[in-house]
Amino acid sequence: MSEFWNQRFSQPGYIYGTAPNAFLAAQKKYLKPGMRTLAVADGEGRNGVWLAQQGLDVLSVDGSEVGLRKARELAGRRGVTLRTELTELATWNWPVLEFDLVIAIFIHFPPEHRTRLHEKMLGALKPGGMLLLEAFTPEQLQYKTGGPPVTEMLYTANMLRNDFKSAEILQLEEVLTELQEGPGHRGRAAVVRLILKKCP
Repeated sequence: MSEFWNQRFSQPGYIYGTAPNAFLAAQKKYLKPGMRTLAVADGEGRNGVWLAQQGLDVLSVDGSEVGLRKARELAGRRGVTLRTELTELATWNWPVLEFDLVIAIFIHFPPEHRTRLHEKMLGALKPGGMLLLEAFTPEQLQYKTGGPPVTEMLYTANMLRNDFKSAEILQLEEVLTELQEGPGHRGRAAVVRLILKKCP
């Protein structure tokens, strides 16, 4: 998988642009300077760098060394510090109780890993910490504007409600939206959005 993403991120420019995901940017009210933040599978860093620009202490993790290099370059151009770590999430020694915020934007874990890795994401949060997630739903197969081309890799609200049943769900919805995220995500898209708080 890292070879696939290294090849994809080796293209000129930023495949998903350099602006933050719109859903993430709309949650600015939850962000406070100094929050320890984990940006999961952050790719070329558009979201992690934006969070760092808001004054957050961000660790950006990804399986692509090319993506993380471009993330550090973007951070340098924006004048912010972004910590990065190259890792395969399925085998990573996930931190426990370390973060105030975890973000997961368009990450689609395969079915055999999904529930366990969602548990790891929740486990990485401190009590009261928040998770923000946006992913494509099976309806996205009609639009083909991004995301895995197989149903098994796509997410539903019911799936996320079950995977994160121990948390306090603040928002969970499936919606149609318009994506303008570089050449990789452009046009009408079917997404699921989740905001949750880890229970004390």
